[in-house]
Amino acid sequence: MEKIEGKVWKFRDSIDTDVIIAGRYLRTFSLDDLASHVMEAEDPKFAEKVQKGDIIVAGWNFGCGSSREQAPVALKHVGVSAIIAKSFARIFYRNAINIGLPVITADVEAESEDIMCIDLENGVILNKTSGNEFKIKPFDQFMLDILNNGGLVKHYLKANEE
Repeated sequence: MEKIEGKVWKFRDSIDTDVIIAGRYLRTFSLDDLASHVMEAEDPKFAEKVQKGDIIVAGWNFGCGSSREQAPVALKHVGVSAIIAKSFARIFYRNAINIGLPVITADVEAESEDIMCIDLENGVILNKTSGNEFKIKPFDQFMLDILNNGGLVKHYLKANEE
């Protein structure tokens, strides 16, 4: 997997799935409609301002609450390339990996607008704005393959083509 680089969007502790995508929007089958409301409880203009490749940095317990798969799907569809948080709800973490959205458990120093570079294979996160470097546990090859293939289902299908 190539390095992930993008602008930081910083969020607080305990961002739950209803904050990521409110339940009232779950009736749509359009990913564009769903993504247009992502994180609006925290920043009503987030979906308009976020750029493809941007990175979310958050505190403890990101993705807590319900097991709705639409939360990581909406974040990925709007262009978020990775999420770094001090901890994740287990189901959110698994749902994110299943759709090919990298989630990294780490305590990093970053502010909104900083530029971060993430190297999952070598276990390094660099805040290019501050120059601070953070070591993380490198992702193993199996996880990298799932992410590189776009998620668990695509990984399975690719593995069974051969």
